[in-house]
Amino acid sequence: MVVNLKAKKRLVSRVTGVGVHRIKFDSDHLDDIADAITRENIRSLITANTIKFKPIVGTSKGRSNTKKAQRNKRGTKQGSKQGRKGAREGKKEVYVAKVRSLRRLLKIAKDRKDLTNPEFWSLYKKVGGNTVRNKAHLRQLMDEIKEKRNK
Repeated sequence: MVVNLKAKKRLVSRVTGVGVHRIKFDSDHLDDIADAITRENIRSLITANTIKFKPIVGTSKGRSNTKKAQRNKRGTKQGSKQGRKGAREGKKEVYVAKVRSLRRLLKIAKDRKDLTNPEFWSLYKKVGGNTVRNKAHLRQLMDEIKEKRNK
């Protein structure tokens, strides 16, 4: 007797979150699978190894990764670069990286109690407004604030 178990496969798929094509039924226990109508029955059949799952088969990325590495390696030396500096590394990426590092430095200074809250926010706004050039410049501004406070 041939039983159509397509609906059972769909049920197992919904219970387990596994794709329909990965589900494999044990051919000796097809009657038990046909009788299983609840999710609990399905789970018990899975624990009894009557319902099994095929492993995930994916496309190997080995060769493509090698080719990508070769592509990225080419033409990166000094004389091979074309386009201005901003064409390779965008202004926004540079700005975001700079602001994040400066804000991290500010936060550390505030946690150490080197800066009071109003001082912190005045510098924070300067960092966001791109007034601060780099970490050294920020440290210089912080030192000036400390000297002003100590006077």
